[in-house]
Amino acid sequence: MQVDRSCVVSSVCFLLLFSTLSTRITGVGGTHQSIPPSVVKLWASAFGGEMKSISAKYSGSQLLQKKYKEFERAVRVEEIDGLRLVKRLAEDMEEMFHKKAEAMKRLVEAAEEAHLQHEEDPDLQYEYFNAVLINEVDEEGNSVELGGEFLLQPNDHFNNLSVNLSLSVVQVPTNMYNKDSAIVNGVYWSEALNKVFVDNFERDPSLIWQYFGSAKGFFRQYPGIKWKPDEHGVIAFDCRNRKWYIQAATSPKDVVILVDVSGSMKGLRLTIARQTVSSILDTLGDDDFFNIIAYNEELHYVEPCLNGTLVQADVTNKDHFRVHLDKLFAQGIGMLDIALTEAFNLLSDFNETGRGSECSQAIMLVTDGAVDTYDAIFAKYNWPDRKVRIFPYLIGRESAFADNLKWMACANKGYFTQISTLADVQENVMEYLHVLSRPKVIDQEHDTVWTEAYIDSTLDDGQGPVLMTTVAMPVFSTKNETRNRGILLGVVGTDVPVSELLKTIPKYKLGIHGYAFAITNNGYILTHPDLRPLYGDGKKRRKPNYSSVDLSEVEWEDKEDALRNAMVNRKTGTFSMEVKKSVDKGKRVLVLHNDYYYTDIQGTPFSLGVALSRGHGKFFFRGNVTVEEGLHDLEHPDVALADEWTYCNTDEHPEHRYLSQIEAIKMYLNGHEPHLQCDKELVQEVLFDAVVTAPLEAYWTSLVLNKSENSDKGVEIAYLGTRTGLSRINLFVVPDELTNHDFLTAEDKEGVFNADHFPLWYKRAAEQVPGTFVYSLPFNIGSENKSVVLASTAIQLLDERKSPIAAAVGIQMKLEFFQKKFWTASRQCAALDGKCSISCDDENINCYLIDNNGFILVAEDYTLTGKFFGEAEGPVMSKLLQMGSFKRVTLYDYQALCWVYSESSDSGHTLLDPYFAVFSAMKWLLTELVIFLVEFNLYSWWYSDLTAKAQRMGRTMQVPCDTEYPAFISERTIKENTGNLDCDGCIKSFVIQQIPSSNLFMVVVDNKCDCGMFEPITMDPIEIMYNESLKCERLKMQKDRRRPDSCHPFHPEENSMECGGATGLSPSLTATLLCVLLALIPR
Repeated sequence: MQVDRSCVVSSVCFLLLFSTLSTRITGVGGTHQSIPPSVVKLWASAFGGEMKSISAKYSGSQLLQKKYKEFERAVRVEEIDGLRLVKRLAEDMEEMFHKKAEAMKRLVEAAEEAHLQHEEDPDLQYEYFNAVLINEVDEEGNSVELGGEFLLQPNDHFNNLSVNLSLSVVQVPTNMYNKDSAIVNGVYWSEALNKVFVDNFERDPSLIWQYFGSAKGFFRQYPGIKWKPDEHGVIAFDCRNRKWYIQAATSPKDVVILVDVSGSMKGLRLTIARQTVSSILDTLGDDDFFNIIAYNEELHYVEPCLNGTLVQADVTNKDHFRVHLDKLFAQGIGMLDIALTEAFNLLSDFNETGRGSECSQAIMLVTDGAVDTYDAIFAKYNWPDRKVRIFPYLIGRESAFADNLKWMACANKGYFTQISTLADVQENVMEYLHVLSRPKVIDQEHDTVWTEAYIDSTLDDGQGPVLMTTVAMPVFSTKNETRNRGILLGVVGTDVPVSELLKTIPKYKLGIHGYAFAITNNGYILTHPDLRPLYGDGKKRRKPNYSSVDLSEVEWEDKEDALRNAMVNRKTGTFSMEVKKSVDKGKRVLVLHNDYYYTDIQGTPFSLGVALSRGHGKFFFRGNVTVEEGLHDLEHPDVALADEWTYCNTDEHPEHRYLSQIEAIKMYLNGHEPHLQCDKELVQEVLFDAVVTAPLEAYWTSLVLNKSENSDKGVEIAYLGTRTGLSRINLFVVPDELTNHDFLTAEDKEGVFNADHFPLWYKRAAEQVPGTFVYSLPFNIGSENKSVVLASTAIQLLDERKSPIAAAVGIQMKLEFFQKKFWTASRQCAALDGKCSISCDDENINCYLIDNNGFILVAEDYTLTGKFFGEAEGPVMSKLLQMGSFKRVTLYDYQALCWVYSESSDSGHTLLDPYFAVFSAMKWLLTELVIFLVEFNLYSWWYSDLTAKAQRMGRTMQVPCDTEYPAFISERTIKENTGNLDCDGCIKSFVIQQIPSSNLFMVVVDNKCDCGMFEPITMDPIEIMYNESLKCERLKMQKDRRRPDSCHPFHPEENSMECGGATGLSPSLTATLLCVLLALIPR
């Protein structure tokens, strides 16, 4: 009997356990019942049916589908030949770039001829238009010197900035004298450029700024514009420190910087040394390589991890070294012989690896003196070829060791300068660039250079600063008497907005998810829809490393860099891979399979790529209607064309700039403007789309007229967009009553046709099953309930998988209206007696409406609207992931910014504090202090670039970092599911049911159990932390890059005796004779 009783007890226990797992508590009295899936399915079906009816009715989707079907026999579907397309685009870009380069050639020729005819006059007096002083008057109302009346008029081509299209202006850096003889002479002869500036602009009206940056420091800019100092009254701009100038003036170089940190360098000298090194780093670009070694009686690589190698001088690496520079301190004895030996060996070994510039080589020596000339070291490592130039920078006012340092420079084709104060740094550092430019000048090689992408704030287009590239060419002295001195006169350049490149790209040929992109010879992005150079409020702050974002950081699924390396090496070919594209501010993900096509752009360092998504993205169709039909329907008031697409080139001729694209198309088709260039194919297709979509205008109008007082008052807008960038909008309410005024305007950047993307609602609709609507709403709207829901669907041309998407239509409705429909549907039940077993009104259950990415559209708690479901119901979301109803997709962001707290410390940053500077100066001898106070330019020191770092100390700041973050996507094949969760002995049940004909799911959750022990699931990004070893490997890692085609390291006719000097410097006779002797030694 004992055994039988045990069996009975066990059976009862099992039944009780089973009952517990399969039921839920629904009332205080302890009644148990499960969530009936059939009831949830009924609710979902009722809500889905009503929303489909409303969305289809007001969007006109069925009518538009029918209209395209009527034209099915009249259209021709073509598969896009990606390789042919990318080659044609590259040819178009090559032609555009060539026009800019030809304009620069004309400037070079004019500048060199003007200089050739000019005789230098040290007493020359010449009044010119100074960019800062024009239109300025004194207290008596008279024009100030170098000012004068300068006519300025707003010009739409220059974003309505006030400019003078007849004249240029001259900017002189704040720390230079406006009427210095060398500057006045240069300004005088370069006046000849004015007529060439104007002629260039007339030949190519798409040109923007043209300029000449003089080696003397002044900057001539066309069209003339007034420059305004910053809030401190300073204009820190020096053209010679800009990348376009340095790149055009010199050849690529490998540089080792030696910094003396012996005891004699304490105090202000070390501060000046740091600033000198930082200024040298400013002159290095992406084609250069460098390392910094500090020395006393021992060698100290500033970054120990990079012992024995050089790294590319990109922004990230230079900033990394600047941080380490601040950690230097002075002590011990300086052993320069050890440092020089290390530098020569380092350059030699690195050159043999084939990874550097393989062009010019230099050693920069920053020290307060040298006790010897170290000729034995130079004889061993550098003579007679003298392939490594030596550039000594003597820090401080003492000249005791100046002879030795100048001898080193003269004996090794370098240049010697002395830097006494911080104000001297920039001007003296610049001298080495003119030495490196000599071989190129003597060769008379006018290499055309193109810079990487950078941001120009002067042409803010209302949507933030503009991304640019610059084409530049050097200008040389052609006078015979100065030939062997290799005198660089300066550099001419013009800016090319990246948007100009995008205008040459037919977006309609690339499909909904397709895009074009371009990279530099270093693999850095010139243009790519996923490049995010700006951040902060209004997206107007530049990221520190925005100009050196590598292609592999946005196309990160290509783990082997196969696509990147092929493009860097100027190859033509194809590549395919599955990609995960984040959209909607990174909250959603589209999983696509892309085919890539790439080739190089001749005459530039750039390579072009095109990405086409498989499926509908690989197909294009051509329709055909008469011009009369098309123009009639194109001119309707509800029609708009994509602002950033080029149907007709209205920039080519000034008289066309005021035309809208529709006006330009009309003039083109009527033959009134023979000089107007239009994309004939795109114009034909937009006419076709205008005709096919025209019936919707009448349809929407009839809905407005027949709309009763109380029916569907929540629907506010109907809209459509087609593959040609044509859109139509109809308002069902007066504009003032719109809930969301930004939708379909320029403010809503993701919601409109753009130069590099289709609208977000169009993209998402295209990836849904045909006939279904995609519902979405803005994120994190909170409890205000003032937002809207968008519902959109794609219109396919054919009933097959490879059919192109012809258009997408949709509606905007009030969120409140949408939610009411949901709650009404959730009160329905199939019980004959009308008593529902369950309702969303019950306190014991929570009902949610979520989309296919897991975001909440409807919840009883309005504050959850727009938030991720995992934040509200973490354990349920976790179970849905386990069951396969949703899947997690891991995404990476290699352009992220992370917040860090930067504490104040006694590091080198404190040297930038003026109080600390005074304290340091007091350590000097009394005489040194007096000289310092008299000559030191405290103003320029206070406002140096490095001060920005000091100002950030002691507070949080954003720094570049890598992050990973999740996105979630529903599994289409799983329409419904049920599940249970064990919350510490309490069983929580839930039901999920897909809403028919939509991307939505209803989730009903039992809320009786406290599941607080489970963490919520969030979408917060997590910083990828690299250990020290991995950090070091990442620093050392050098991706494939292609060197510039030209290199000018030396010239046999070069006069190496132009090697610098110093005040009061009297080199010894022996040293001078030895320098002359070495200069005569052939290479």
